[in-house]
Formats: sequence, structure tokens, C-alpha cells
Amino acid sequence: MRHVQPTGHYGCTGKTADLTNSAWVGGATRDFADVSAHQIAADLAQRLSWGARRVDLPAGRYDTVLPPSAVADLMIDAYWSGGARVAHEGQSVYSRPGGGTRIGELLVDPAVTLFSDPAYAGLECAPFVVASGSSNESSVYDNGLPLTRTPWIGRGHLAALIQTRHTAQLTGQPTTPGIDNLVLDVEGGAGSDLDLLAGVDDGLLLTCLWYIREVDPQTLLLTGLTRDGVYRVEGGEITGAVNNFRFNESPVDLLRRFTAAGATVPSFSREWGDDYFSRTATPALRIPDFNMSSVSQAL
Repeated sequence: MRHVQPTGHYGCTGKTADLTNSAWVGGATRDFADVSAHQIAADLAQRLSWGARRVDLPAGRYDTVLPPSAVADLMIDAYWSGGARVAHEGQSVYSRPGGGTRIGELLVDPAVTLFSDPAYAGLECAPFVVASGSSNESSVYDNGLPLTRTPWIGRGHLAALIQTRHTAQLTGQPTTPGIDNLVLDVEGGAGSDLDLLAGVDDGLLLTCLWYIREVDPQTLLLTGLTRDGVYRVEGGEITGAVNNFRFNESPVDLLRRFTAAGATVPSFSREWGDDYFSRTATPALRIPDFNMSSVSQAL
């Protein structure tokens, strides 16, 4: 069996001359024909101009718009934590109290669907299992098994977990191997991250997240840092840049609490896209109380 899967990404970080303000633009690509250096430069110039005014803010919970890049950062963690065996053994956010998995339970907002599809336009990937080693989530003995569209969360309900043939026997569920792309869709979602800002009276717009690490697998609590552009939003408009923060949030919990969503668009995880997982499509999300747990001095 053979599959050709071109994979690429681009990124550029810009800084002001005094090195006090930075901005990043990046994305995934297959052949670089869709990458415009002029557009990258224009986007960087716009973001750096947003930071001409600097405001320092304390830690706290903020009405926050996460662009598709930051949503991808978090959803990949939610996906990678979806191993069926770990959940069946009571070690993850997808574990049912008392034993077994939470498959079938209402997990997040009913408007949410999270799925993988090897034929998804623009995110095409191998339509069969390719495993170079065995783990809780993959098996070399499953190599070549066909892959089709798999909903992990369907209308808010946990629909499937990453299952090898072996773990499927343990859990009594169908075999649903991992797939090399991920799509988050929110029913009724429309517009971009900038469109979502119109409803924010006092809040923040992020660019991307960095150094994301798991704190508690039982709740999928993650911690990490904001990076290369956190912007103050007042009266629906960007009014300046603010300091970076350390955050503490669970992506599963965010999918319960969001108050608005944009349209699903191709996205790129700054944290995971470079080396591991570059095929994502996600919307922007507005979180009314995103937890910025402490101030970070990093740019």
C-alpha cells in the first residue's frame, strides 16, 4: 500500500526595533503555491501596529477570543488524550466514574462536532493505518486497516475514542484508529476572530499558545503561555497590546463554556504543527472567562 502526503508549513515572527512588541503569522501548506509573502508582511505590519499602545494587565479571567490557531493548539491535545485504553482504565477525562469510558455521554455543548476524515478537502491524509510502532493508541498489527470519517464528538456527545483492534476488544466498541487530521465544527458558527471581537466590551484577543503541558489528565487541565501578540479589546475594537500570561484551562471545558464561534477554516497549531500535526480546521472561539492564571514576562 502507498500514499503520498505532502506536508509543509510556514511562519514568520516580526518585532519592533526596540524588541518590546512581537507578532507571528503562520499556517500549513501542501505545495507553497498558496503562500503569499506580501500577505504575511501585511498581516505582521497590522498586528505590530495593534501593539503601538502597550497596557499591562494583571492575571485573572478575561472575556477572550481564541483565533483558529490557538483553538487548534488546544483541540489537538483533546484529540491526543482520547486513547480508549487509558479512558477504559480510568485515567483520562473520557473515563466514566466507576469504570469504562464516557462514550455516549453528553460531554460538551450540543452544537460541537469534532471529527477526523482522511478525505476532508485540503486536509487529505493516509486513508489507511500507518503505524511504525505500538502503543496504547496504535498497533503495528493494524497497519493497512481502512480509515473513514470518524466523529470523536458528535452533537456534543462523546462518539468514539482512538481504538486499536485490541483495545476495541477490551472496551466493546468498534475499532476506530487515529487519523492524521482533525476538524472542529460548531453549528451556527460564522465569521472570523475579528468578527467575534465586535461583541467584546472589555477583553482579549490571542494569537497563539506555547509550551502547552498537561496538569491533570482526569480533567485534561492544561497549562501554557500566550505568545507573540495578546491584544486588548475595548468596545469591540483592538486598542493595544498587553503582557503575556500563563493560562490554565481544559479544552473539554472550553467546549462547554464558549459563547460564540466563527466559521471552521484551515488552521495551524503553533505548538504542535511544526513537527507533529499540521492538518487541522477549526473556528475562532469566544470564551467569557478564560483563565489567565499568572503574568508572564516572556515576549
